[in-house]
Order: sequence, then C-alpha cells, then structure tokens
Amino acid sequence: MQTHIVPVGFDYDRMIAPLIRDQFDVDRVILLEGTVGSEANVEYSRNIARKLEQDFRNLLGAETVRERLDDVYDYDAAFERAFDLINAELDRNGGGDAAADDGGTGDDAGDGPPDEREVWVNLCSMPRPVSFAFATAAHSIMVERQTDRDRIHTYYTAPEKYLETELAEELRATRDLLRDLDDGSDAEALADAGVDPERVADRLTSTTDLLAEFDERGTTIGAKRIGDSHVIELPVASFQNVKPFEELVLFTLGEHGEFESVSELAETLAAELNEEYTDSFRSKVIYNVDRLGPGGKGYIEREEHGKSYRTSLSRIGRLWVRAHADEDRDVR
Repeated sequence: MQTHIVPVGFDYDRMIAPLIRDQFDVDRVILLEGTVGSEANVEYSRNIARKLEQDFRNLLGAETVRERLDDVYDYDAAFERAFDLINAELDRNGGGDAAADDGGTGDDAGDGPPDEREVWVNLCSMPRPVSFAFATAAHSIMVERQTDRDRIHTYYTAPEKYLETELAEELRATRDLLRDLDDGSDAEALADAGVDPERVADRLTSTTDLLAEFDERGTTIGAKRIGDSHVIELPVASFQNVKPFEELVLFTLGEHGEFESVSELAETLAAELNEEYTDSFRSKVIYNVDRLGPGGKGYIEREEHGKSYRTSLSRIGRLWVRAHADEDRDVR
C-alpha cells in the first residue's frame, strides 16, 4: 500500500498519469495546495487540485484528502510540514480509527500493519522551495529511521511537452491575423461584420507587447521579494542521527536562542537537569557542542566573541528543533 504526497501546482498529467500507466498500488493521496500568489494563480491551482481529487478517487480508487500550504515560499514551514506528514504516514495504521472503534480485526482493517505502507513524495510541481524542502525532509527521515528507509521514496516525472511554447506560437498566429485585419481591412466592412476596428487594434497591440516580453524574458518576469530578500537560501544538509544528550543541547538552544559562551550553556543545562555544575559536566557539554558544530553535524554555529564563543543554532539546527519540537523525549 502506498501513500502519495502530492504538492499541487499548475500540472495535472504529471501528478497522476505516470501512476496509472505504471500501475502503482496507490490507496491514499494527500494533495497540498498553495495559497500564495495572484488570485488567478491560486484559483487555477485549486481547480487542478479538485480535478486531481476526483480522478485519484475514480481512476485509482484512492482515498484522497486536500490540505493547504499557507506559504509556498517558506522553506522552513514546508520542511516541518513534510517531516510531520511523512512520519505520520509511515506510522499510519491502514485500518484507521473506524476499524478500531468497530472492534475490527487485522484482516478487516484494510491496509494491514504500518510497516507495509510506503510513502511516495512527488517533487514535480509547486515552487522550488517546497520541492527542496520535501526532498530534504524525506532524506532526513531516512537517516533517522534506518529500518524504514526502503519505505520512503521521492520521485519526479518529466512532461512529454511544455505548453508555453505552443501557446506562444498560437499567439503569434493570432497576432499575424490581427495585423492583417488591422492593416488591410475596411473599417466599415469590419463594422458590418460585427467587429470593432478599435478592438482589433487594441488586441493587436497587447498581443504584440506580450510576445515581445515573452521573447525577451522567457516565461517569468522579475524577482519577487520574499521577506527581507529576493533570495531564498535552501539548506543543503539533511538531518543526522542525534543522541539523547545532543537533543537536550539543541532543544535548550532552541528555547533560549543564543548563549554568550559554552559555559553559560552548560550552566543552563545543569540547572534544567538538576545536576551540579562541575568541570566534568562542562567538558561533557563542550564535547557535545563540538560534535554538533561546524566540524561535526552542522547543527550549531559558534562565533568567536572575545575569549569565548557565542553559541547558537544553525539553519539546519533550527529546522531540526522545529521538526522534533512536539515529540516526547527523555534525554537524561
């Protein structure tokens, strides 16, 4: 049994056709809709999601749910969402709550035990921050859940053709027709045929301008400002296995933000653990911070500050804390 997590953009065929043609055993689909962009873009994507929801159910017989991504340019939020979704589907009991409530046995539960379910993440559509976030989250979970790595898949499908160039060629043909009408037709004859000559001229101008912009710029225009920058930095590192005491260090940094020195961090940890602050304990903290630092797992940044090192979480460290913040843990 397979769950497919499908971020929905402006593509239809690439989301469903390969699964039908290659006869994938899809029984559950999670469609993620973006809600950022122009009203027309959001509505177009929403219509694609509606059609996919209907066809995944009718053509593949898959349970299909639709969820929203509030900001398709927020890498950190997309990563956290992907991390939670993939883990939840890996742990999902196919029988669901209804079967349990009805007292159903394993045979009646439908999908079988959780270890039979695979999670497939489609990376074809949506803006790049979402695709990168979901791919990195999937890889991070593979690292943390070694026994489940064969149940996690990321995939891409290539289109047979792109419609942008065909639309441009049709637009050129329309422009040429409008030009012929504008240059060679009698205004009275156009009016008699129910065609407004001024409308022809206006459409010719707008079509010519749009094609000129397409030829000069390609399929997009400009660079959108996201937050304080026009550049969205995408972390290249994925998660690594973290030991219990390392978890405590990361969560403490996540809670307090920054420490002026490792000694200050060690004092805080000792207080939270109700342990005596000794040289031995301080050395233990220093050792773990080094393992988590730039020369180790890369979860911690250390900036020289006088005779000490200001200590804080790196970007991937903050992502780790966000992704694991709701987990029950025993780090003592």
